Amino acid sequence: MKHDCHYHPGDPAKWHCGECQTHYCSRCMPDADTRQRRALCPSCSKAMRHMGAATEVIPFWNRIGSFFSYPFHTDPLMVIAICTLVPLVAPANLIGILVWLVLALALFKYTYAVINHTAEGHLKPPSVSVAFTGSGFNIVILQLLVFIVMGGLVGAAAMVGGPLLMLLALAFVVLALPASIMVLAMERSVGAAVNPMNLAVLISRIGTPYFLLYGYLILLTLASGVAQDFAYNHFPFWFSQPLSGFLNSTFTLILFNMLGYLLFQYQEELGFASDIQDDSADVDMHQRDRGARFDADIDMNLKDGNYDRVQGMLKEALKRNREDPLRIGQLYQLLVARNDATELYQYHPRILGWLADRNDGEGIASVVSLLEEAEPGFKLDEPELAVRCARCLYQRGQYKLALRLLQDFHKRFPESDELAPAYLLVAQTLANGLNQWEKATAFLTFIQKRCVNHPLHEQVPVFLEQAEKRELLKGPKASFLVSE
Repeated sequence: MKHDCHYHPGDPAKWHCGECQTHYCSRCMPDADTRQRRALCPSCSKAMRHMGAATEVIPFWNRIGSFFSYPFHTDPLMVIAICTLVPLVAPANLIGILVWLVLALALFKYTYAVINHTAEGHLKPPSVSVAFTGSGFNIVILQLLVFIVMGGLVGAAAMVGGPLLMLLALAFVVLALPASIMVLAMERSVGAAVNPMNLAVLISRIGTPYFLLYGYLILLTLASGVAQDFAYNHFPFWFSQPLSGFLNSTFTLILFNMLGYLLFQYQEELGFASDIQDDSADVDMHQRDRGARFDADIDMNLKDGNYDRVQGMLKEALKRNREDPLRIGQLYQLLVARNDATELYQYHPRILGWLADRNDGEGIASVVSLLEEAEPGFKLDEPELAVRCARCLYQRGQYKLALRLLQDFHKRFPESDELAPAYLLVAQTLANGLNQWEKATAFLTFIQKRCVNHPLHEQVPVFLEQAEKRELLKGPKASFLVSE
């Protein structure tokens, strides 16, 4: 059964908590260790079951093209080439026979490695070294033993029940052969691979798709036989022999890749978990973003309606890092959504600064409106912040609110270096926004008289000339002339 994430419907679940009976996706569990398949439930802190890619894997019947291209990746192509071409140049004696035998074992080992590799979620073929190094060559002997035991079972059925029971046993053996190969590849046990109960359970858990795959395997086998027969009948022996070997190896890899993928697709039904392996996406646990766990907890608590808890989490985070823009933004969105003017007032300097950094005049206007409702006559206590917010409001056409933030600026901050920029902004708002040129001129004159040492003082005559001509107050034009 496929499951979606409880918090992100439509996203496949990767983890399941048996205690809470809740399914989680990768976004909910950024701190989970998928390599070790370990994760703790965010709600009850109990260990969870890893579901792997069972809920998101593409059905094998939609990947037929990928199966046929599988043998033509570099690694399997090298294995096929070595096992096909090397025997051609081997001497026709005992050494040549040994070479052929070793290469046949290597190819057989590689095909079984393909099943394991694919079942573990690796959609790319295993390395060429897998065929020629390490252990695992005993798989050939195990498979021969499986065939012998199956033949013995058919023979025993004939002896006990006659031809009818023999035919039934033979039909089951033929039908269960792909299942037997899959079990042998995964468990490396002859007993498990020939146990009728094991095979029947595997087939029943996969269900109808097993028989669909069986049909594909029959077609593959027939196609391989036809292709090899064509090669022998239409090409000379020196060419048809390696071509036939190449075709046989290619179709065998396609077949075993399909068997491995079937295990991968039905991993949940078969009782194991594998994830799609992508080496480029592997990240060690110590490299994970610690904030991702925090963001996931916020997301889940919001969807559960635990707004007080989320607010407390964000306030604690801001105690550790006062100027964290991400947490300030999250707190702003939560407080505005909850219309919490009291908390908004407590954090308004950081929130308004965050909005000013993003030039969000509309956001500043909404926050100031809420603050004025909570405290009539609200004024900003930081001159630099007042100017930044007023500039954002001016640029967004919120002229009256910009003037309100800068009202009586010279009385509230008489010694501030922001006095000249503040009143120049007031003059621009009055002139450019409200068409009140006389008042704009008065503020420019104030700057000219009061802020003699400020850098803006030199530009005031230009602004006054523009105000007299009823031109937009833009200041002096840029000049690229170099004085001699």
